Amino acid sequence: MAQVSITVNGRLRKATVEPRMLLVHFLREDLVLTGTHVGCDTSQCGACTVLIDGRSAKSCTMFAVQADGSEVTTIEGLAKDGQLHPLQKGFWEEHGLQCGFCTPGMILSAVSLLKDNARPSEREIREGIAGNFCRCTGYQHIVNAIQHAVNKG
Repeated sequence: MAQVSITVNGRLRKATVEPRMLLVHFLREDLVLTGTHVGCDTSQCGACTVLIDGRSAKSCTMFAVQADGSEVTTIEGLAKDGQLHPLQKGFWEEHGLQCGFCTPGMILSAVSLLKDNARPSEREIREGIAGNFCRCTGYQHIVNAIQHAVNKG
């Protein structure tokens, strides 16, 4: 067993975990933050994307012990003071989701993209979310949602 101290959505969380426990399972099972999804078990789909120290990362590719001392943001921690994040608003306004399974990971990948590039082109948006798969849509509404956040955010 290993001790971890991880700040999750602004709150310090301390726990004893198995050294091999994946971060995604720690978030979902121990902290009951179920917005982070397990999609493919191979790190290809991006449904488990979270922000670790402000950068997007697939939480199924790292152990919880690797996040010790880090700041993790999940989809549950994105809204502030009851106000949706501009990307969450964009997905709402532009119908950027269908089933919603990929949406948390898409949004958090887009947060990281916009941190690096505040005014991305459509091509840059598509490249920025390339690590996230959506099985329901043709991605156009997702791209529109991110552009909405850029223009209204």
